[in-house]
Amino acid sequence: MTATTNAPPTSERSHGGRAAPPGKRRGLGDLKVAMIFLAPATLGFVVFYIWPTLRGAYLSFTEYSLLQPPKFNGLANYDRMIHDSFFWNALGVTVEYVVINIGLQTVLAVGIAMLMYRLTKSITVRAIILAPYLVANVVVALVWYWMLDVQVGVVNTFLSWFGIDPIAFFGDSHWAIPTVAGINVWRHMGYTALLVFAGLQTIPSYVYEAAEVDGSTEWKTFWRITLPLLRPVLVMVLVVTMIGSFQIFDTVAVTTQGGPINATRVIYYYIYERAFTRFDFGYASAMALVLFAILAVVSLVQLRLLRARESDLA
Repeated sequence: MTATTNAPPTSERSHGGRAAPPGKRRGLGDLKVAMIFLAPATLGFVVFYIWPTLRGAYLSFTEYSLLQPPKFNGLANYDRMIHDSFFWNALGVTVEYVVINIGLQTVLAVGIAMLMYRLTKSITVRAIILAPYLVANVVVALVWYWMLDVQVGVVNTFLSWFGIDPIAFFGDSHWAIPTVAGINVWRHMGYTALLVFAGLQTIPSYVYEAAEVDGSTEWKTFWRITLPLLRPVLVMVLVVTMIGSFQIFDTVAVTTQGGPINATRVIYYYIYERAFTRFDFGYASAMALVLFAILAVVSLVQLRLLRARESDLA
């Protein structure tokens, strides 16, 4: 007869003869799987975001074109920026656009979301409202550019029926930025409205029931209950909209190319002109870095002042 030994499995012999905890083995396995799935996104983030950011920060302290290697010039680009009237004009035009875009888009989005919440929650209605956002921004800009043409545009044709003279929406310096802002409001307000609508659905129904029992009107309920409880969602919407508004480029590039008389030369378009038209990559990188700092500061101020992490439901 041969003696039989009851040797423990390999997994049980680990840790000095004690079995490895199942939770720990499962956790290590989950971590490996997670790392595999995160690897492509992490690689893309490093290659297309982190490295260009670091490279741009370096180039902002150099004089660089495609024909010559970068030449370090210290803070010369930033000093040049301070005295560049075109930079300040571009920044002012951008701020004007941001104010118009955020103001109109937020008000219209909240109104549309309230109408959906009160009147209908149909998926078909949501799809129709979201449809403009699904169209490429360049296509939207071209369609509106033709529709608002001063000579053959359907909008000016419609206005002429009421005896209104044709309006050069893109050719008049007073109309150009409001027109560009209006186009982007039309495209994005449906998406923003759906975000606000999702926030409305998180508000408990008993809050409105209590307000109704107390005799609160619809208007008072909106101002004293709905808006305060929507604050976290509205803060997120405002921050995202503000960042996107500062990055306006394609609508201007397709329609006005910065005209008339620099009336629509926003900061992104000015950076593009300096970098890819005049090959002044050092100065363009400096402006891009300053714009990044402005967006970071404004976003932090918004989050802090509007108390984004706090909720009145808590």
